[in-house]
Amino acid sequence: MVVASFFFASMAVGIKFASHSFSIFELVFYRGIVSVIFMAVVVRARGASLRTPVPMMHVTRSAVGVVSLGSWFYAIAHLPLATAMTLNYMSGVWIAAFIVGGALLYGQSEKQGPLLFTVLMGFAGVVLTLRPTIDHDQLFAGVVGLLSGMGAALAYMQVTALGRAGEPEERTVFYFSVGTAIVGAVGMLFTDMTPWVNVRWQDAAWVVPIGVLASLGQWCMTRAYSHGATLVVASMQYSGIVFASVFSLTLFGDHITLMGWIGIAVIVGSGILASILRSRALPDTPAAEMQ
Repeated sequence: MVVASFFFASMAVGIKFASHSFSIFELVFYRGIVSVIFMAVVVRARGASLRTPVPMMHVTRSAVGVVSLGSWFYAIAHLPLATAMTLNYMSGVWIAAFIVGGALLYGQSEKQGPLLFTVLMGFAGVVLTLRPTIDHDQLFAGVVGLLSGMGAALAYMQVTALGRAGEPEERTVFYFSVGTAIVGAVGMLFTDMTPWVNVRWQDAAWVVPIGVLASLGQWCMTRAYSHGATLVVASMQYSGIVFASVFSLTLFGDHITLMGWIGIAVIVGSGILASILRSRALPDTPAAEMQ
């Protein structure tokens, strides 16, 4: 998950540069197309097949993931970026809530406390780093942003279920990429497309790297949720904020306040603590219990 977070943060750098020439939906579409091609090559090279025995699980995972992505983009457009990021990163908290709820059904909730604490600790670090704000006229966008985090949590848990069903990670990423490309294409139908003659080559050069980085990030994330302890992975997910902060500092000259550095330290500490507690982790999800 830490490696996945690095790839996602690197992808965000590319999006920041490419957004000078492309709209969000264009970037989503190009990201999806490049990822589809990249993952198709990976599947072929590994001698695997795109035929799946659980097509509806992929449809559900892609649909939930794409809706979450669209909700996040809406939140980004209507909320301060830090607030939209924080609400989306609440996915870890939602995952913890789902798992604790499942543990209650199995009478194992007393064993979840330490790992649940690391997830909440990591999210506290996110809040300290990003310091989100929201105005009274942004409540609807805030609810949408909150739903984006919940949708991401559901998508991650569906990734876990796909892993339990024996689906290869590359196949899961491929079908999610197809869904991403479709949503991007539909969005482009209702927005203005940037003529390629108006696109700077410096921005166009990021199109392929964005798709490849997204693929690698999704691939690592899928493997993490398929094989790792879910609460530990959810805690490690916050490392993306650390990488993003470092990139902001080194590439864009942004200033990180003392509170931000404290938040980064809390995030790193939560990841270390989650690793230490790994041996106590319960079966990862209610879905895993039912396999």
